[in-house]
Amino acid sequence: MKVRAAAWLGSFAGVLACVFSIFALVFVELNGDEIGTADATGSVVLAVSFSAAGAVIAVRRPGNPIGWILLVGGFFNSLNAFSWEYARYALLTDAGQWPVGPFFAWLSTWAFAIGFSAQPLTLLLFPTGRPPSRRWRPVLWIVAAAAALMVVPVALAAWPLRGPALVNEDLWSGKVVGLATTLQQAGVALAMLGTLLSVVAVAVRFRGAAGEERQQIKWLVYAGALTFIVIVTASPGAPYELPGLLGEMLSVLAFFALPSIPVAVGIAIMRYRLYDIDVIINRTLVYGGLTISLALVYVGCIVSLQYVFRALTGNNSQLVVVASTLAIAALFNPFRRRVQAFVDRRFYRGKYDAARTLEAFNARLRDDTDLEDLSGDLTAVVGRTLQPEHVSLWLREPGRETDGR
Repeated sequence: MKVRAAAWLGSFAGVLACVFSIFALVFVELNGDEIGTADATGSVVLAVSFSAAGAVIAVRRPGNPIGWILLVGGFFNSLNAFSWEYARYALLTDAGQWPVGPFFAWLSTWAFAIGFSAQPLTLLLFPTGRPPSRRWRPVLWIVAAAAALMVVPVALAAWPLRGPALVNEDLWSGKVVGLATTLQQAGVALAMLGTLLSVVAVAVRFRGAAGEERQQIKWLVYAGALTFIVIVTASPGAPYELPGLLGEMLSVLAFFALPSIPVAVGIAIMRYRLYDIDVIINRTLVYGGLTISLALVYVGCIVSLQYVFRALTGNNSQLVVVASTLAIAALFNPFRRRVQAFVDRRFYRGKYDAARTLEAFNARLRDDTDLEDLSGDLTAVVGRTLQPEHVSLWLREPGRETDGR
């Protein structure tokens, strides 16, 4: 009965978050903004991904609190996006025609805080649903205190101001709710501290983990690294803006990186294709390094050859672009092999050593015909590459019949 109730509740919360998210995007359009650049879009992406992963975990693993934390975070992210966009439409874009606009304007001042607090909690409790040890329980109190600071003061101060002022003024400047905004900013800083401590907790747990739990944490670390790279390159908070096509491509990738952490959490807890993470990390390192290397070579070829052409003819030439493209096509496979060897040597030393051992043994097979020496080498190679508990080699005696087997 409890399992059925958990399944119903998890599914309902996920569907409700998706409904709020859809209507948030509708009101983005009605307010005259572009969905691709609206602030609410990021909250919607987080809401849908958190809710989907949380619903799956809550239905299949109702005893693990991470599923419910993700559901709560997803719901409040969707509520935050919807509240802000609906309040803007009801109070500014089409003022006086829509009900409860002031109430949603009030919600928009603090609803984000609950979704924000779900992130450090997920990191701290992943993957077992408990902190790494009792010593980490104070981090739970830090996150709870941060959530209280972000919600309570502003919610109390903004209630009498329900109306256009809450969607027309910059709350973070302190012009509307004064001290309450300062306390909310302190809560955000405290939540960031809780997030940092939760990341440290993940690292501590990873160092002591083995087997399945270690693979689970690898999924989270991979998603976290991907998200960090996107934040510092393509997000609105990046220290610089990348120009042209590269910037546009990275901004698109940002929307795929945002849901990577809840998706990774869902895969890890559900143990779906758990051990594929090593292959994914390997391919990411190889093709990421390959892309960067080829891009540098391509740009270098174009710049240097164009310089030569301008020195000789005084003009640029399209042949330079063609020649550079052909050079990149010719260098793709050699570069890929070299990058793969470098990644294996630096990050997958066991795999690299096993491959080198097999290459040496193959060379020995071509030159050595002594069966006794080869049998000893074969058992040694199997022991070093596969690392079984015991190795034995059975050889048929010369001239002995096999009795048809």
